[in-house]
Amino acid sequence: MRRFFADIAGNEVLISGDEAHHIIDVLRLKPGEKIAVCDGCGNDCVCEISEISGKTISAKILEKFASTAEAGVKVTLYQGLPKSDKMELIIQKAVELGVCEIVPVETGRCVSKIEPKKADAKTDRWNKISMSAAKQSGRGIIPEVKKPVSFAEAVEMMKSHDFSFAAYEEETDNTIKSELKNHKDAKTIGFFIGPEGGIAPEEIEKIRAAGFPTVTLGERILRTETAPLAVLSMIMYEFE
Repeated sequence: MRRFFADIAGNEVLISGDEAHHIIDVLRLKPGEKIAVCDGCGNDCVCEISEISGKTISAKILEKFASTAEAGVKVTLYQGLPKSDKMELIIQKAVELGVCEIVPVETGRCVSKIEPKKADAKTDRWNKISMSAAKQSGRGIIPEVKKPVSFAEAVEMMKSHDFSFAAYEEETDNTIKSELKNHKDAKTIGFFIGPEGGIAPEEIEKIRAAGFPTVTLGERILRTETAPLAVLSMIMYEFE
């Protein structure tokens, strides 16, 4: 059954915009056909298209239930901006793996820099990728991709979670496995991944000064687009 995101109110769903365009012009669905609709807040329903009027679709709710696709922990990824289109890959796969929010971070070693005048357009594109991945993977929410923030802003934001940490290639003793097991009661988790050049020593000092541990992901050095996916997989294994 095709899956779409729209507001759910009462016993009817109204679908417009890009979602309606996809239903009408791409899939060419007709009244009487069934679709799955999610409100983006963890609620799902099975609907039957009752009317198509112009670019708006009315659908009758047949069944409503809580989404089972969301983990018991909310995870935020703080991602150092990578080169080229790697961010798009990270967003797509992180959403599939269960991330709840992604915060792009401009760090000292970021090669990629986003001009302020292009930040809105870039963020809009990233959120469309997130929505597409959420639909494809059956998510109950659409993870938000924030506008890029500075490293200092990211550290402050990380303080809002029950538990936050940074993956660091020069950490040798403290493992992600031990940290996750020590924080099994966490309901919100934030983690930081550096860009291609890694996290600068002065940035690591600020992360540790804020009270966040650094962890090793093992003996192998992972690329910036691989590390967040590995971390998310580990978190979901421990908390789902």
